[in-house]
Amino acid sequence: MRIYLDNCCFNRPYDDQLHLRIQLETEAKLRIQDDIRNGSHHLVWSYILDYENKKNPFDERAELIFKWRKYAVADISESKYLLSMAKVFLEGGFKKYDSLHIACALMGNAEYFITTDDGILRKSNLIDKMQIIDPIGFIKEVLS
Repeated sequence: MRIYLDNCCFNRPYDDQLHLRIQLETEAKLRIQDDIRNGSHHLVWSYILDYENKKNPFDERAELIFKWRKYAVADISESKYLLSMAKVFLEGGFKKYDSLHIACALMGNAEYFITTDDGILRKSNLIDKMQIIDPIGFIKEVLS
């Protein structure tokens, strides 16, 4: 199964763990990473993940996130087609970088787009070729 984790998801373990939701999403995300390592899931990576990660003010975090690139079965680059697809999502109400992430995930044939971003999750019904889900929902669905 091909999955795409956006930058919010990769950064979830670095968020304030005092909140139960964040703790649970972190645990689910770490389980997903274990499944990527053991080959149960196939990671799709993208140039926009690289771009956003390079802007991370915490060098050590950025370096650790970047190491996940080696597990990717696909690394999506920018193209005119991808940008035109992202433009449709942008016009549909998604933010600029979110639109690019979603387009990259679709270009990489991801079946699931995993995020902790509430804005993306609220609009998930606008994307029909891939399921947009949070880490907890993904674990519940895949392990059921």
